[in-house]
Amino acid sequence: MADATHFAGIDLGSAFTKAVVITGDGEVVGRHVERTGISFETNADKVFDGALNEAGLTRAQVKAVGATGVGRRNCAFATVVKPEIGCFAKGVFFHQRGLCVVIDIGGQDNKIIRVTAQGQQDFFKMNRKCAAGTGAFLEEISFKLAVPQPEMNARASRATKVVSIGSYCTVFSATEIIHHIREGHDVDAIFRGVYESVVKRVLEMAPITDTAVLAGGAIATNPVLVDLFREKLKVPVVVPPSPQTLGALGAALYARDGAASDDTDA
Repeated sequence: MADATHFAGIDLGSAFTKAVVITGDGEVVGRHVERTGISFETNADKVFDGALNEAGLTRAQVKAVGATGVGRRNCAFATVVKPEIGCFAKGVFFHQRGLCVVIDIGGQDNKIIRVTAQGQQDFFKMNRKCAAGTGAFLEEISFKLAVPQPEMNARASRATKVVSIGSYCTVFSATEIIHHIREGHDVDAIFRGVYESVVKRVLEMAPITDTAVLAGGAIATNPVLVDLFREKLKVPVVVPPSPQTLGALGAALYARDGAASDDTDA
């Protein structure tokens, strides 16, 4: 339709579903994030409508929609479906031109993606199947200790010592933390150890020798992780706008580029 001048991307993750709406120039005019819950289909509609509402647009004004993430096949209105690795590479490259390594800390997995100077993904690695070191791990610790994540961040940031968390299992880590508390260890130092364990798990996955771009919901909601990556890495560390929605942005860019190709072919 002639008035359809915008594009959208939906990232249906295992923990959260994200949507962005962009102009033809790639400017994000609407975003929305919701917990995924039990229905990918329902949440795809919900986040799409939420992003459209923020943008002040209707569905009729969106020319094409890209879907990505583990639930990408469940987005009935998608016109383009792409794997999440490529979408993260494309979304990050839109902000960070040049060679870089994407570190994505998601709800239930972590990814390291190397992006070439031309914006192509040429290497990626995902964590093991355990949720330790992911956003779910941080949420579980927050729940077990009845301490909100913003408070965990604040306390970890002001810690002057670190109590190391050695367990590789989320369940055992929680038990280990409670044991440390009962032994009288400084709680701020324990929280610092929790976040350091996340960074350690990621850095064990692959060497980071180029500019690191941080992505994912855990980065968006846990600023202490950004501080720790900057402390541990010897390369520049960049946090793009809205790191949780970079995959959705990449999907929207794929939708835009595909629509432009269709127009050219026509």
